[in-house]
Amino acid sequence: MKVLILNGSPRQGGNTSYAVSLLEEAFAEEGIETEVIQVGNKPIRGCIACGFCKRNGKCVFDDGVNEIAEKFEQADGLIAATPVYYASANATLDAVMDRLFYCTNYDKTMKVGAAVAIARRGGIETTFDQLNKYFSISGMPVASSCYWNGAYGAAAGEAEQDVEGRRIMRTLAKNMSFLIKAIALGKEKYGLPEKEPRASMNFIR
Repeated sequence: MKVLILNGSPRQGGNTSYAVSLLEEAFAEEGIETEVIQVGNKPIRGCIACGFCKRNGKCVFDDGVNEIAEKFEQADGLIAATPVYYASANATLDAVMDRLFYCTNYDKTMKVGAAVAIARRGGIETTFDQLNKYFSISGMPVASSCYWNGAYGAAAGEAEQDVEGRRIMRTLAKNMSFLIKAIALGKEKYGLPEKEPRASMNFIR
């Protein structure tokens, strides 16, 4: 069982990396493998709605998202972790998530998702809400913790002083591990929920 973690910070070794390291440790204790991909410092652009992915099964831009997509298909869970910029996720992580979820046509049902936001002071809740929407639109259960999944810190190392934030990260990993294991057992015994035919519409009359 494996969880893919996307680190949306452009800085390695900062507060987001520290939060991710706590997740890795807790997952390891639960016997869950993790892979961390640092995306916040990569030159990844946004979607241009060209339709290439619908025709070819992958994005037209070969800048790392297609590789992430292959890893995501094999993973049991996905965590998007980011510093907070203007009450939202780092734009690079946002671009990755847009393209990752739009250009992949494999079934994500019952993969477990979670968002983690790190802030100096405010914006954690809005960022948390922003990232969770990717999971909830894709049939992915969203893992919770003992509070919103965030920690506080500005300068590198300050998040280590956030005692509650550390507890939140550890609890998130343990809860997510339980969900992944429980879903695996459920799939084995009951299978995945039956899907209804796709029915898309807009509200233009």
